[in-house]
Amino acid sequence: MQVMVYQDVGITQREEAQMGMITIDYKDRRPLYQQLMEKIEELALGGLIKADEQLPSVRSLAVELAINPNTIQRAYGELEKKGIVYSVPGRGSFLAASQEALLSKSRDVILRDLLQLIERAKSCGIGREMFLTEAAKFYDEGNDGSDYNTKYQQAF
Repeated sequence: MQVMVYQDVGITQREEAQMGMITIDYKDRRPLYQQLMEKIEELALGGLIKADEQLPSVRSLAVELAINPNTIQRAYGELEKKGIVYSVPGRGSFLAASQEALLSKSRDVILRDLLQLIERAKSCGIGREMFLTEAAKFYDEGNDGSDYNTKYQQAF
């Protein structure tokens, strides 16, 4: 990061800190706007961005990340549709939801995904005990899935 870039676009130190935490993985298959959305949600969940706090401007974030401003605008727009961000014309985008509200939404999504996963496991013949045992291994041991990938990847 160069201080000159920050001075040219007129951002605050807080915005500089937020942008320093937002990284894009160009090797990731997911679109850049989705990566950006997830990173902003992570920062909010971690308490690094508070409710009603202004997000970095589209222009400054586009310069910092070296991506098209339309990509930033799309991410902010999608976050607004989800109720996580709100915009004020002429002022920018702000975090709408509190950390507690974001946690609640995240839990709802995780539980919905878990239900779908359980349905898939049942359809593949994975019994309750096996499902719970394997889930407990991943949950308790903090397993990153590498053992699973090594063991089961050859089957597919």
